[in-house]
Amino acid sequence: MKALIAMSGGVDSSVAAKLMVDQGYTCIGCTMKFYHNEDAGIPRSHTCCSLDDVEDARSVAYKLGIPYYVFNFTRDFKTKVIDKFVDSYLRGITPNPCIDCNRYLKFAKLFERAQILDCDYVVTGHYARIEKEGGKYILKKALDETKDQSYVLYDMTQNQLAHTLFPLGSLRKAETRRIAQACGFINADKPDSQDICFVPDGDYASVIELHTGKKSQPGDFIDLDGHVLGQHRGIIHYTIGQRKGLSISAPQPLYVCRILPETNQVVLGPDSALFRTEVDVDRFHWIAGDPPASSFRCKAKLRYRHPEAPVTVSVSENGTVHLSFDLPQRAVTPGQAAVLYDGDVVLGGGVIL
Repeated sequence: MKALIAMSGGVDSSVAAKLMVDQGYTCIGCTMKFYHNEDAGIPRSHTCCSLDDVEDARSVAYKLGIPYYVFNFTRDFKTKVIDKFVDSYLRGITPNPCIDCNRYLKFAKLFERAQILDCDYVVTGHYARIEKEGGKYILKKALDETKDQSYVLYDMTQNQLAHTLFPLGSLRKAETRRIAQACGFINADKPDSQDICFVPDGDYASVIELHTGKKSQPGDFIDLDGHVLGQHRGIIHYTIGQRKGLSISAPQPLYVCRILPETNQVVLGPDSALFRTEVDVDRFHWIAGDPPASSFRCKAKLRYRHPEAPVTVSVSENGTVHLSFDLPQRAVTPGQAAVLYDGDVVLGGGVIL
């Protein structure tokens, strides 16, 4: 069997490649080039972190004795991920570009390359598990819940699940690092990436201004009753639940409660105004192809780092999903993903309206 290994230059994908080689697969390593220095506001003359990652991945592939390629997906990444990221913030929505990268690049464009290379599987270093049950493939959480990445994989299709392997799904991160150290990999102690790859310093607004060629326009901070509280720097600087960087004096802490792009206003309120029990979700993808029932109970996660919460799910005839939480949820954010779980099993997910 032949496997195409997506190697980011990090320790996880490197160990995934090692495990596949050990299992007797004919392996090909590859790194997907997603952006140029200029796309992330890095001078062309500088060595970008992505180039260092390529060299780390190449070093591991050489040590494992497998072929290694760099695939240029910069055009697709810009149109499918960066442009959508920019447009979302301009519309007052907070996107999750990692989900879009998985959807459009890692499990779409990379699959096309795998077919060209006659590979049976695409392999990544994600912490998640794939199993077959009752004739269907199911996506499950990783055994190491502190590293579980099933949330960003909810959009995978049955065909993609059938031709994808996650070798790290049954490992803990500490074990992954021990394997890398024992193999003498150059990236064995490399820190995990914390930022969005094309926003290496976490400054989202600068990247948006870079890609639009325009400075964000200041506007009014208003309270829940519409009274003007002060001036904001531009809606792209804010997300629901944010407290830092508001520069507003008030007798109690204020948080971003709503973003109104049509009037260029940001609504501020107390922490209590951030809680909701009712959430609508669009563009829902069911892993098994169909929902379990028109109404059922499970748990839902509204952000990658949020804990799951018990919820009643109602599925409308047009496919929109309504979530009724047992307890109010804080800072429900349009553009983020709502992902449903039945124990360890991912039922599916969609985009919060």
